[in-house]
Amino acid sequence: MKSVALIWVLLLLLRFRLFTDAMIDPVDFLALQAIRKSLDDLPGSNFFDSWDFTADPCSFAGVYCDGDKVVALNLGDPRAGSPGLSGRIDPAIGKLYALTELSIVPGRIMGSIPETISQSKNLRFLAVSRNFISGEIPASLGELRGLKTLDLSYNQLTGSIPPSIGSLPELSNLILCHNHLNRSLPRFLSQTLTRIDLKRNNLTGAISPTSLPPSLQYLSLAWNHLTGPVNQVLLGLNQLSYLDLSLNRFTGAIPGQIFAFPMTNLHLQRNFFYGVVQPANQVTIPTVDLSYNRFSGEISPLLSNVQNLYLNNNRFTGQVPVSFVDRLLAANIQTLYLQHNFLTGMQISPAADIPVSSSLCLQYNCMVPPVQTPCPVKAGSQKTRPTTQCSEWRG
Repeated sequence: MKSVALIWVLLLLLRFRLFTDAMIDPVDFLALQAIRKSLDDLPGSNFFDSWDFTADPCSFAGVYCDGDKVVALNLGDPRAGSPGLSGRIDPAIGKLYALTELSIVPGRIMGSIPETISQSKNLRFLAVSRNFISGEIPASLGELRGLKTLDLSYNQLTGSIPPSIGSLPELSNLILCHNHLNRSLPRFLSQTLTRIDLKRNNLTGAISPTSLPPSLQYLSLAWNHLTGPVNQVLLGLNQLSYLDLSLNRFTGAIPGQIFAFPMTNLHLQRNFFYGVVQPANQVTIPTVDLSYNRFSGEISPLLSNVQNLYLNNNRFTGQVPVSFVDRLLAANIQTLYLQHNFLTGMQISPAADIPVSSSLCLQYNCMVPPVQTPCPVKAGSQKTRPTTQCSEWRG
């Protein structure tokens, strides 16, 4: 009997030894337990079904280990249409000291971003978007000196962008769009920063020429309350491939040199720019949107090489260049919006056959539109400007 009992004890010890060998670091184990208690699956989600703490946590959905340490944590089912998670982010997440990646899929997670996240000094990727995160961005995130991507978009964050975020030396992607952030932009020092997306916030103030690094390739500041000139800012950004400054309160002229950049999209609508747009080089940009500003002067023929051109709601004057007509009829221009300016004519035959793939709008200028074409609803129903507004109109 004693020998049988001894065998059972040995088997139990062996089983316990195998179990403990598979276990992760106790600190990480307890941190995962706290994280699980603070979050729940939304109806229709089964992400946490595999989180059975009698098994090895490194086998849990979204948990990735290196040895006995958690190095990546992807919370929620990333598949399209997944309902995501609810609850709050537990401060214990900062106990995962080896963590390099943290992401949380869209859901209904509320509360603030724990200050303790800054304790995960190895963090390189932090993405908590499309939830209901509120409060301010912790300035302590600036302690994550190796952070490359910070995505807190589509939340309810308030306050300013901490200067410490701008000082992150390795930052490549900063995505904070669709929040309620205010005040001015900090100075961004990272020379590897390629993407800044801050659209649809409440940012104010002017942009300093030294605020943005020349490494930027994507810049979106649309739907804010930013002011001041941007000519010196744009001249320093010679690697841009996308620029959207629409719906702000910028002033001043746009430097012609920016049209020489290999941009794929350019949006500068609904601002308060003043001056003449005079591109210095041949334009090769598929889409240029300068609408809803106060640009003035004549339209440069160089812009006729743009496939989708939005110059509506400005103060352009003079004749539409003949090169626009040629490229429009050849279907090389897909969109040409010139409505709500002070243009005096366009040399196109009333019988011209505009390709079905092209859109032209000339409403509300200092001329009777030579061709009748459909315009967007926002253009209104008035075909011409009142003569009192058209000092150069001769008929």
